[in-house]
Amino acid sequence: MTLPLKNTVFPMILLKLAEWFLYKLLANSCYKAAMKVKNSRIFFKNSSFRSSHQIPLYPNISKCNNLRKSETVICDIQSTLLRSESFFPYFMLIAFEGGSILRALFLLLSSPLLFVLDFEAKLRVMVFITFCGMKIKDVECVGRAVLPKFFLENLNVRVYEVMKSAGERMVFTSVPRVMVEGFLKEYLSVDCVKGTELHCFGNYFSGFVSSSGILIKHRALMEVVGEKKPDIGIGNSSLHDHLFISLCKEAYVVNKEDEKAKSILPREKYPKPLVFHDGRLAFLPTPLATLTMFMWLPIGIPLSIFRILIGICLPYKVAVLLGKLSGIRLRVKGTDPPRSENDKGVLYVCTHRTLLDPVFLSTSLGKPLTAVTYSLSKMSEILAPIKTVRLTRSRQKDGEAMQRLLSEGDLVVCPEGTTCREPYLLRFSSLFAELADEIVPVAMNTNVSMFYGTTASGLKCLDPIFFLMNPRPCYNVEILGKLPKELTCAGGKSSHEVANYIQRQLGAALGFECTNLTRRDKYLMLAGNEGVVEDQNSRINTPN
Repeated sequence: MTLPLKNTVFPMILLKLAEWFLYKLLANSCYKAAMKVKNSRIFFKNSSFRSSHQIPLYPNISKCNNLRKSETVICDIQSTLLRSESFFPYFMLIAFEGGSILRALFLLLSSPLLFVLDFEAKLRVMVFITFCGMKIKDVECVGRAVLPKFFLENLNVRVYEVMKSAGERMVFTSVPRVMVEGFLKEYLSVDCVKGTELHCFGNYFSGFVSSSGILIKHRALMEVVGEKKPDIGIGNSSLHDHLFISLCKEAYVVNKEDEKAKSILPREKYPKPLVFHDGRLAFLPTPLATLTMFMWLPIGIPLSIFRILIGICLPYKVAVLLGKLSGIRLRVKGTDPPRSENDKGVLYVCTHRTLLDPVFLSTSLGKPLTAVTYSLSKMSEILAPIKTVRLTRSRQKDGEAMQRLLSEGDLVVCPEGTTCREPYLLRFSSLFAELADEIVPVAMNTNVSMFYGTTASGLKCLDPIFFLMNPRPCYNVEILGKLPKELTCAGGKSSHEVANYIQRQLGAALGFECTNLTRRDKYLMLAGNEGVVEDQNSRINTPN
């Protein structure tokens, strides 16, 4: 019995699609396998060919010593200069921070497909999902303000030490140049960066690779250096990298089992201090870590709202109890010093980690405080469980407002003027020292595992929500002793001397480094108008 034609059309279409997919998926790998078998037969039949064309066994990078300043070093950033083999997390950072959460979700959903594709197809898919329709300036901002932190944390120590001691540094990579060039030139002083170029239309990326295609490293190297061979080539154990580094006078490979190569570069050995960085994600977004984040969001968002509501609506002791039960860790060290007999309030001087600093201090002390701040969104002002007053950045007007508030009660001020995530303290404004004689320094620090509660380029009104979306956000509050009268302006000290003394005292309590950097420096760095501050080391430990 024959089936009607209309009942056989759809199954035939499915069979054709399955046949096409299997051909695309398997043909390339089968062809490569067949060529390997064919070449191996020729290889074993001709012993002279075998002896003269064997792939050389290059020494480990640990054998590269006594590099001269005049020598040139070339390498790739993927799997060589960086310890991580996959570049997926860095595409995810651009998709999430420069794009949107939906773009990041789409990239995550493509990861099973990426697993079965070859390198070139995988790269093209990630480029399309990550960059299609994205503004060039947004990608450049992420490359400047977000990616350097994760690159520095993933540097291969062995390769970095060789690169640092070289006179000329060149990097050739198949990943998009726009993702790595800013970091390589600003932090590692790389002289030449060659990577895959992306196609653009106007101020947007199209999501496709340019007409030149994905960069082939050994061809790009020959185009740049010509007949002149670079002194040192560093690669991994792949055949492509062996061909790439064979064009150098000396070649070395990265050993993944090397304990030093697997170690994390200590912060004090960074080529430049990483004082500022931006972005919401506090973890390297590998596929598994990103999946965990998306699975947490349906729990984290309601949990964040619940934590905000208990802070607004409930008494301090009840709010602390419920907050701890919900996962918030509040660690308080020290006690509130006794108040003097005068009618003026106490001025609490805090380090600035998030917009929630005054809230957690008020909760820790169990009493209402008034907070003054420079940047406060309208939503944060409405939701704040304590009184907040916005400053104008006019020294005279702000001084008068703070004097009035001190006459009404206790006041909290963050003299850095902006938040800083890293273990550094920015320069303290000296205005607060002129207004009060009863000053209590408070060392505050936070610890998060999933989201940062600060941003320089995003929506500041979401800062508290992101911080409280962490599974177990931690706030450390250390109340130091009241400043002795002889160390205040009433004791003959200048306001700058008082501000610098408190900055050093808080830095010592936290183990942070004091800097002379300001809010303006932060936004110039993250906005990219001046890039990374030149000779930044000269600004570390510099008094006002």
